[in-house]
Parts: sequence; C-alpha cells; structure tokens
Amino acid sequence: MEAAFLLLSHPRGEGRTPQLLPLGSWDWGPRPTDQRRASEQALMTGSIPGFIDVVMNFNSPVLLEDNLIGQAKAAGKRVIFYGDDTWIKLFPKHFVEYDGTTSFFVPDFKEVDDNVTRHLDTVLKREDWDILILHYLGLDHIGHLTGPHSSLIGPKLKEMDYILKKIHISLLSKEKEASLPHLLVLCGDHGMSEAGGHGASSVEEVSTPLLLISSAFHRKMGNLQPPKHVQQTDLAATLAVGLGLPIPKNSVGSILYPVVEKRTMREQLRFLHLNSVQLSRLLQENVPMYEKDPGFQQFKVSEKLHGNWIKLYLEGNNSEVLLNLGKKVLKQYLDALKTLSMSLSKQVAQYDMYSMMVGAIIVLEITILLLLSTPKALCQNAAFEIPLSSSSFSLLFYLMVLILSAVHVIICTSAERTCFLCSISWLMAVGVMMLISALLCVIVALLTKTFENVRPSAQNLAASSSGWSELDLLILFGTLGHVLSLGASSFIEEEHQTWYFLINTLCLALGHEVFRNHFLGKDLDHNLAVEQNIKKNAKNVLQYKNDYVDVPETSKIYKASSSMELLPKVYEKWLQLASPWFILICCRLLRTLNQTGVQWAHRLDFGHWLTSSDHKIELSVLTCLSLIMIFVLVQRRCSSVSKVAMALGLLGVFCYRAAIGNVLLPWQRDRKSISKGIIEARFVYVFVLGILFTGIKDLLKSQIIFADVSIKSLGLWDIYNGLVLLAALLLRPHNLPVLVFSLLIQAVMTKFIWKPLKHDAAQVTIMHYWFGQAFFYFQGNSNNIATLDISAGFVGLESFIEVPALFLTVFATYIGPILWAIHLLSFLSSENNRSSAISHASFCYALICSIPVSAYIILVTSLRYHLFIWSVFSPKLLYEGVHLFITATICVFFIVMDQTNLIKP
Repeated sequence: MEAAFLLLSHPRGEGRTPQLLPLGSWDWGPRPTDQRRASEQALMTGSIPGFIDVVMNFNSPVLLEDNLIGQAKAAGKRVIFYGDDTWIKLFPKHFVEYDGTTSFFVPDFKEVDDNVTRHLDTVLKREDWDILILHYLGLDHIGHLTGPHSSLIGPKLKEMDYILKKIHISLLSKEKEASLPHLLVLCGDHGMSEAGGHGASSVEEVSTPLLLISSAFHRKMGNLQPPKHVQQTDLAATLAVGLGLPIPKNSVGSILYPVVEKRTMREQLRFLHLNSVQLSRLLQENVPMYEKDPGFQQFKVSEKLHGNWIKLYLEGNNSEVLLNLGKKVLKQYLDALKTLSMSLSKQVAQYDMYSMMVGAIIVLEITILLLLSTPKALCQNAAFEIPLSSSSFSLLFYLMVLILSAVHVIICTSAERTCFLCSISWLMAVGVMMLISALLCVIVALLTKTFENVRPSAQNLAASSSGWSELDLLILFGTLGHVLSLGASSFIEEEHQTWYFLINTLCLALGHEVFRNHFLGKDLDHNLAVEQNIKKNAKNVLQYKNDYVDVPETSKIYKASSSMELLPKVYEKWLQLASPWFILICCRLLRTLNQTGVQWAHRLDFGHWLTSSDHKIELSVLTCLSLIMIFVLVQRRCSSVSKVAMALGLLGVFCYRAAIGNVLLPWQRDRKSISKGIIEARFVYVFVLGILFTGIKDLLKSQIIFADVSIKSLGLWDIYNGLVLLAALLLRPHNLPVLVFSLLIQAVMTKFIWKPLKHDAAQVTIMHYWFGQAFFYFQGNSNNIATLDISAGFVGLESFIEVPALFLTVFATYIGPILWAIHLLSFLSSENNRSSAISHASFCYALICSIPVSAYIILVTSLRYHLFIWSVFSPKLLYEGVHLFITATICVFFIVMDQTNLIKP
C-alpha cells in the first residue's frame, strides 16, 4: 500500500470540533481505476474518477472540480503539504507551505520519505497551521520494484510505525494546551497485487486500511469488531462535515455514520440532512427524471419526518416518542443516502456516443479498405491504386460531406451536452467529415471494381479453393476465433490462454507439414537429384584423367561424394523434424515462469520462487546463464565491433542488477547496500546507442551510397541486436529466460521451418505476429493495468523525465511484439529471392492487427454498460490502443525499408 497521512488540527481555536470515527480500520470499496491521481481526486472531491485518469496520472493537470482543499482555503484555513508532488499539480496555490517529492522515480524508496520526515520536528512544534498533509511514497516504490513480499517491506513498515507514533504523541501533548482535539487520519490510496502493481479490481488492490485517531472519540471496551467496508468517496463528505466545510458539490459519498453516532440525535440528523440535500441536488443536475428516483423519494420522506421531529423537539418533548421517531428518521436518512449514492455512481459512466460512433466508423472504414485491397496488395507486384480522385464518385463525396455536416450541426445544437467534436474547431470537424466521406467513396469504388472484374465460374472457384493450404485455414480460423473471443470478459481476462492455444496448434500444423515434406516424396526427389548431380560431376572428373594423375574410379568417387553429401542432409532432416516439438517444449517451459490473467494469477509460479529473497543465488546464476545465451544467439549476426559492444553491454546489465540488489556478484559474500544503479544503466545505454547508431549508419549507406541489399540487411540486424540489449536491461532478471527462448525459437524457425518449407511472406508475417502476442503474455503481462511494470521506465534516470520514461515503459511492456516484428523485417530483408516480401509483410501486419482492434472497438461501444466495462474491457482497450500505435510505427518503418529497394540501380 502507499502510505498517506492526513493530519487535521485546530490549535488556534478555529473551526468546529471534528466529529470523526473511533479507532478502527475500514477497507475501501472497489472503484473504476486505481492510480495516484484518481485516488487523490476521489479522496478530496468524493467523486468517482474516470478510466482516462490512468493516462492523465502521468501528467496531472489542475483539479478544477470542487474539492475539500479548495473549500478549506476559501474558509481561511492554512494547509501545509509535504510529499508526492502530484498534490501540488492538482492543487496549485492552495498550500501556504509545501515541499514536493518526485513520485514517479520508482527505484528511490528512501530519499522520497526522508524528504517528508525531515520537516516533522519543525512543523509539529508550530501553531500556524490547520491541516497538515503528508504523503509517503516508499512503500509504493518498494512494491513496484520488488513486490509486497520483499525483505524491504518490514523495515519500511517499522519506519512508518515510528513516524506515526511520533505524530500521535506530538498531537496529544498539544491538546493539553488547546481547547479542541486533533485528528490523525491514516490511510492508503490503493493496495497492491502479488506482483507489486495496482490498477485493477482485485481485493488486494482496492482494499487498504483507514484509521482515524482522535481524543474526541470514546474508547470501545470489549471485543474489537471486525472492520467495516466503506467507499473511498465517503471520506470527503465525512471530513467536510467534521471541519465545518461545505461538502464538495460533486461528491457521491455519504458520511461515515460511526463518526457521528456518539453525538446527540439533533446533531446526527443535521449532518445526515446536509449530506442528503447535497446528494439530492447532484441527482437533480444529472438525472432528468430525478423525481422518480427511489433515493430522492426516500429523501423527501426523511425530510418530512425530520420536520415532525424538529417540531416535537422544539416543544420540549423528551418522551419515548421523540426518541423512537428520531431513530426512525435516522434509519430513513441512512437508507436514502445509500440509495442516492448508488444512483449517482451509476451516472458516472456518461458516454459521448456521437464522438465514439465517428471514431468507430473511421476505424471500420480503414479495416474494410485493407480487406478489399488484400488481393492487389498480396499480388506479385504488391501495388494497388486507391481511386481517391475518381471523378465517378465526386458527387457522392460532396453529398456525403453535406449530409455529415448537417448531422453534425443538428446533434451539436440539439444535444444537452457538448461532445468532443463540438469542442474542436470547425475546420478540424469538417476535415473529419471529409475523411469519412473519402474513405466511403474509396470503398464503394473498390467494391464496384471487384464486382465488375470478377465473374467466377465453377472451375475458377474450385481452383481458388484448392489454393488454400491447411496452414492458411489455421491462420484464417485462428484470427476469426480470437476476434470472436473478445466479446466475452472471461476470454479477455484469460487472453493468454487463447494465444498459447494458437501457437501450440501452429506448431502441430508445422510439424505435420515438415513430416509430409520429408516422407511423402519431396525429400526422395531431392535425394535423387543429388545423386544425379554427383554422378555428373564424377563423369566430368574422368574426362580430365591422364597418365600423370591418379583419379579414383567412378564408383569410389560416387560413394565418397554421396556419403559426404547425404550425411549432413540426414542430420538436418531429423533436426527439422524435431524443431516443432522443441518449440512446443520451450513454450510449455515459459508458461511455468509467470502466472498471468485472473483465474490463476494468485498461484505461485517459478518467477515467484526466483524472486524470493531465499533464492537470490539461483536467480543470479540464471541471470548469468541467460545473458551468456543471449550473446551466443545474437553474436553470429553482429560485426566484430558490435560483438564487443554486445558483450560489454550484457556485462553492464548484470552489474546494474547487482547494483540495485536483484542479483549477487560472484565475489559478493554478503548483501551490499542497494544503490540506484544509475552509472551501470547508463553504461549499458552507451552500448545500446552505439549498436543502434552502427545499424542506422549501414541503412543510410545502403540507401544513399551503395544501394546494397546486403548492407541494409546487416544494418537491420544491428538495430535488432541493439533492441535485444535494451530488452535485456529493462526486463527483470527472472524474465531474461523469456528473451532467451524468444531468440532461440526465432533461430530454430528460421533455419528449419521458414527457409526449408519456403513459406510466403504473408504466412511468415502472421506467424511472427502470433508469437509476438504470445511472448507478450509469457513476459507476465495481461490485460490488467496492475501488471504494467512502470519501474522499467526509470532505469538509468535520476529524476522523472516524461518522454524517456514513457518510451522505456512502453518498450518494456511490448518487448515481445516489437522484437518479433523487427526480426520479421530483418529476416525478409536477408532473403534476396523474395520479391516484394517486405511490402506483403507490412500490409499483412497492419491487417492482422487492425481486424481485432476494429471488432473490439465496436464490441466495447455496444458493451459500454457491461458490469466489467471498467475493470476488464477498458484496460484491454488501452492496451490495444498503444499496440495499434506501435504497429503503425512498425509498418511505417517497413515501408521506409522497402523504399531502399525501389531506388536500387
């Protein structure tokens, strides 16, 4: 959990006595998203954050919504803050004194807390503040870096206990001189998963203690009751009432009743009435038919009964009737608050359907255009014309623009709320309409050409159907099956199982193809051709026989040559037959490394065993062996200079992991003090940039000076090797075997599958895409925000720098898809006999990625009110959006590399 202390005090006699709940602990209820900015927004405003706050968390804008800090400042209260600088960004100019700490530098879990603690001795002695907020970050950083079961957790919790004791004693000593009690609120803004992440809806991630300590509370004697569950949004309303401040107008929370249960009945009813009025007004602003809402009806009944109770109270009636009526009104208010809060929570998901439909239409049109262009794009020339400027459809284009403009005006002027398209300039809006119209005209033109040129007969249909191999059918039905699986939340949560099944089936299909290739006549024909070639060579040798040279007889020549030629072929044959089964074994071993998904994520895996503090020696040995294997697998494609850089870079990776305490150096007997590893990581970055620079230099040389395909291929392999070194640095040590197996499978499939079986570029591309997706999950990723390893974005950085941190985090998350895509480009570029292979690959890669994304956007739009829309579908949409951006970048790189062939003289 991430520790946050909220200290509320009135040492100068200002304000109301805090009405706060007794010593105990409560758990937050689930909320849509679970990030730092979203948590602080929920704590201070009482509103439920949207899913987009996960992205906005990286660059927190000013919080303009009505909030508790703003109310306190308006009331003249002095607020002091020390800790996470996200608060300063959310509430600028709200604190009379503050000292922010960079919250995103995850490797640091000591200085961030020391920077907060160093102010305590001074500020606790002062009398010039009303509210003190301390936000500690060390626990959160330790969890992200090493997990919740790390040996570092215990000492950090003891440190927090000491700080809490120090604060409490100081506040108690002040109360001897002050007339009003102080309040100490201890809470965490989120929990933590077993992997050290947060952002999903598991119990461990959305549950965290809430502790309120004050001398104003009455100590309960007897057995302690089990903690109650409350919503995080309830704290804002509770603190507002306790401080005598207005409840933030957009708060959907209700007062924590244990806070006021020891007050008089009149005060209890007054506080609940204030909360009910605030929620009822919020309901009136957001629900057109609010009068029919059950919560609003309960509120009106409660208000009427409350009025009757006030009359009896003012008349001085102290009978049992007044007490019973008060209890009835109290229960009625509590029921109304609960119902109103639930009704308002349902109104949070308000969708901009107009903008969503426009975006879905554009994506769908592009996907249809790719599908219609498939025959032309995959032909031998790999070129097709888009009839964008066709005069036949110019009238249709203008009509569509006019119709869409009219629809836009009608929607934006008649709707009660403005949409995104209404907020942008008219020039951009017209551009969007023109894009939709142009894409529609192109689709109509391609459909017309298709129906005009295609007149299939029965013979042509038979011929076209016979052209589909078993592998093509597997690819087709596998892609369609994956797209259909996205319509179920369970399949999204366990999507790794879908990709594991697909690549296992692919390996079996490849094994069948290899077996058929060797034992159904193709290998026999090859051997006969070899024998005929040997006999021909032997006869040529005999023609040059003379008296001075002893030439062996033809039979001896044939036998010796035949044995020398066939033995390697037989050896290679059996390796080729074993390669699909070897890949299956590798994939099975990788599945035991990281448990992912939801159903079995809690089970211990080999990665948990390796990362435990008791097996650091084993992890160190495995890391060393993995780095050696990486060098062995990539050095065969490196130049001599790149080999030295790769070796030194991999050595630097091990030193970096030793510096931050993940592994042990051979001469390290005991645990040395853990550092940030800044120097070691930057040492590796130097060699990564050097290898990448060498590759880019070769690419430019092949394009500008020599126009040599071999130089271009060498440059691509250097870029690939540089990315491998970067991946080795960013991956956690227990995940290095994932990189090793990825390189090993690529080498095996290149030598024994793709080259011998002569698969076309489209088949090789889809195989690379499938394996890239599988390795995304082998790495331990999922469609859950909690598995996002943000610590990779701070390797080698002394402070948070947005662009490098974002790039490193994205690259570390999508190492599998990126490396397999770059390997595809390097492999195809090295195959000089493949005409237009790169063009085919770029088209197929874009198509195979856009089909599931297009289908998923439509599914998410239709399932926007699904029970798991925030916890399952929305995180998957975020992952797909980033993956689509990466795919577009890769396809652009493919096209640029293909242009070098076009300018070759």
